[in-house]
Amino acid sequence: MTGIRLRRWSTSDADLLREANTEAMTRFIAGPESADEVIRQHENYLRRWEEGSARMFVVLDGEDAVGGIGWWQTKWAGESAVETGWFVLPQAQGRGVAGEAVRLIIADAMRSGPPESRLYAFPSTGNRPSNALCARAGFELLGEDDFPFRGRDLRVNVWRHSLTPKSP
Repeated sequence: MTGIRLRRWSTSDADLLREANTEAMTRFIAGPESADEVIRQHENYLRRWEEGSARMFVVLDGEDAVGGIGWWQTKWAGESAVETGWFVLPQAQGRGVAGEAVRLIIADAMRSGPPESRLYAFPSTGNRPSNALCARAGFELLGEDDFPFRGRDLRVNVWRHSLTPKSP
């Protein structure tokens, strides 16, 4: 997939979040958000990039915006960590777009993330495509856990990827 690339999230990208805010797209993450919550999320993406605590990107297929992906600093199991999350719009699913975006975000987190961190992903246990993507991308499955999200606990798989480049 040579046409897939990432572009920094910008002030004009709120519509991409609105387009992804459907019942089908959010069924594994507590359902759609209100219009105000979508705007707050968009503003959070912009603010946290400026603060240096997150890097959010638009996933481009050629010139078409087809999703979003990013990483942000967090804590997991008492240690500093980096978390990633993504979405790909339905019209771009099933073509390897998410896999290439995850490969690119791992590389970005290795270059720009906090030193000696680990990258975590927390897809719902029922989200087969995202769990399969984590396995293909080289994440290690640590097990299941309850993950607090939008005021409720989601049952997730905990995946971890080292951000230390492998020696040749």
